[in-house]
Amino acid sequence: MSVAPGNVRVVNRTDRLYALVEELRAVAPRPRSASHLARKFEVSTRTIERDILALQESGVPVYAEAGRRGGYVIDKVLTLPPVNFTAAEVVAMAVSLAEAEKTPFATAARSALRKVLAAAPHGQMAEAERLVNRVRLIESTRSDSSQRDGTTTQRTAVPEVIQEAITARHVLVLDYRDAHDVVTVREVEPVAFAGTRAHWYLVGWCRLRDRARAFRVDRILAAVDTGAPAPHRAYADLDVDIPDSLVRIPELAG
Repeated sequence: MSVAPGNVRVVNRTDRLYALVEELRAVAPRPRSASHLARKFEVSTRTIERDILALQESGVPVYAEAGRRGGYVIDKVLTLPPVNFTAAEVVAMAVSLAEAEKTPFATAARSALRKVLAAAPHGQMAEAERLVNRVRLIESTRSDSSQRDGTTTQRTAVPEVIQEAITARHVLVLDYRDAHDVVTVREVEPVAFAGTRAHWYLVGWCRLRDRARAFRVDRILAAVDTGAPAPHRAYADLDVDIPDSLVRIPELAG
């Protein structure tokens, strides 16, 4: 059976009820007619009416508006969905907060993070803890301009595949372009992300060189999680030549 553009084919009733609420929330305070909803979800108007009744009986604030342009409308304020951050998003906030500690907004930012942490499920927080322990922020005694090598740093998000491999301790295969524009394929046991004011790096054990290496993230052309388990290595095991006094872990504690 083909589905017309914009229509939603939902077989499971529970999923359809949830989708109905989201549809009504998206257009609130404008109403949606039963016929419009029936076309969208490819069911009969009678099915929509039964679904709306079920939502009302469960306490969802859905109301009927009479008139030619009437229909069903939902109280958007009373149906806001719970805020649900991923572990990576929580860590991203902690990293950003660390960068904001010298600004006038540091206290407000810390308070905002506390609210996020208080609402996060236990399992999600455990995953965030595992990830944040694989992040290092590196202070420098040099200015930003002296750290840059003349290349343009790409302001892109760290590839999700790398973040997931670090947490899961899976071997990565990287296509990596070095400072001389030479591209090599590397098998890497990822250990941590390390960030300076100028660049972010993936720190790990390079099987090609058989030693610890730091890969600048904006030079990683492609990354594949092989799914193969990597040996357990801690950041300290890599013997990175950076004084401990310049290295810190972002704080998740609000």
